Amino acid sequence: MGIGLYHHPLFARHAVPQGHPERPERVRVIEAALKKAALPEASWHEAGAAKEKDILRVHDPAHLESLKAADQQARKGGGLVSLDADTWMGPESLAAALHAAGAGIMSTRAVLAGTHLRAFCIVRPPGHHAEQARAMGFCLFNNVAIAAAWALEEGGLSRVAIVDFDVHHGNGTQAIFWNEPRVLYCSSHQSPAYPGTGEETERGAHDNIVNCPLPPGSGGEAFRAAYRERILPALAAFAPELLLISAGFDAHAADPLASLRLHEDDYAWVTLELVKISEKAGHGRIVSMLEGGYDLEALAASSAVHVRVLTER
Repeated sequence: MGIGLYHHPLFARHAVPQGHPERPERVRVIEAALKKAALPEASWHEAGAAKEKDILRVHDPAHLESLKAADQQARKGGGLVSLDADTWMGPESLAAALHAAGAGIMSTRAVLAGTHLRAFCIVRPPGHHAEQARAMGFCLFNNVAIAAAWALEEGGLSRVAIVDFDVHHGNGTQAIFWNEPRVLYCSSHQSPAYPGTGEETERGAHDNIVNCPLPPGSGGEAFRAAYRERILPALAAFAPELLLISAGFDAHAADPLASLRLHEDDYAWVTLELVKISEKAGHGRIVSMLEGGYDLEALAASSAVHVRVLTER
């Protein structure tokens, strides 16, 4: 069945200020690296847009309306609109965000239908910081949460796990599913760091949150230990029917926005361990969605090894 790679030209047209780390080149270098890798059984797909009902499963109506208003402002002015110090919208940003959320739904539908065993969504803007009522941390909609909610409500699933190895804690994903026993959210992340959430004591209303904060300077040994000792056992016990990944590659040693010290072999290792978990659950189904990663060379190399493991296992 191979792997589906989901992309769209709009992802490179989501505008940010000059010098902003979440820049269009991010998706371009990943696409180039994956095409150069000539992955076996990989198929490319242009993502469709999420519908409003898909967005409103996880976001408040007022949040969607606020983004529509900012979209109109950007279109009329032909420039950028600041939502906060880090988060911006240009004339095509809302369309890009709708297609980023749509990539998660489209790929999840395909994986559940057996079209692909696994998928990787090369999207921007990213999503895991977006809360029910707020865009933040470069994120407009919470792409992985929207995909998880679709899988529960329209995909017929009853247990979905989300693993987030971005260097920053996915505060939005955690908040959205805090009271949802059908979702297990597991995160490894640097702490202290933006956004200041993700302590081990934050466990969710149904013990469905597993946070593994890592101190600055932590490398592959501490990262792997967090997975072996806490995240992988929690996933095995939960036995998800679908595994979603918030795939941020900004824990790489070369990344300029944080200070963990991971390398490509760490991303290959964690990807393989997650594949094994999904296989033990009896299906092997994984949908991975791009989050952070801001050193272009490290981002391209890390994404390539991540996808290669998803493809070849």
